[in-house]
Amino acid sequence: MTDQLLRGVRALVSALRTIAGVLLVLSVTLNFVNVLARYFFNASIFWAEEIMLYLMVACVFLGNGVVAWSGRQLRMDVIVGMMPEPAQKFFALLSEVVLLVVSIMIVVFAWPVIRDLTLFDQRSQSAELPMVIPQAMIPIGFILMAFLVVVRLFTGGDRTPSSGPGH
Repeated sequence: MTDQLLRGVRALVSALRTIAGVLLVLSVTLNFVNVLARYFFNASIFWAEEIMLYLMVACVFLGNGVVAWSGRQLRMDVIVGMMPEPAQKFFALLSEVVLLVVSIMIVVFAWPVIRDLTLFDQRSQSAELPMVIPQAMIPIGFILMAFLVVVRLFTGGDRTPSSGPGH
């Protein structure tokens, strides 16, 4: 059962990487097209800045899951790194628990906002995009992050070989 869970989580992490990459490429492409339109055709895409911002928000919050799965989130652990190994393990676990509590709190506090944005059909100023879409990326990202941290803690971490920098 653990192997199936890990296989599913690795597929999810791979999908999140792909989605975040596509969102980043879309944002850069939109920026490039907008620059070309502005400087060569004297006509900019009026909604481009807004959509690029929302694409980056989605990219960051969906990409958080990948970071959480690999355990590479930012930590202020200089002092902890000088402590004995049992203390390091304790503070690493404490850090993960704090991350889970904060993630769950953000999701709980975000829910009324998401509900109200849906009920009032609030839209963005330029692109007329329903605001629930970019705002929902925040709790979705935190739910994914919390889920992946829980799975990593209960399965012993990401057991796939890393191909990232430094490995």
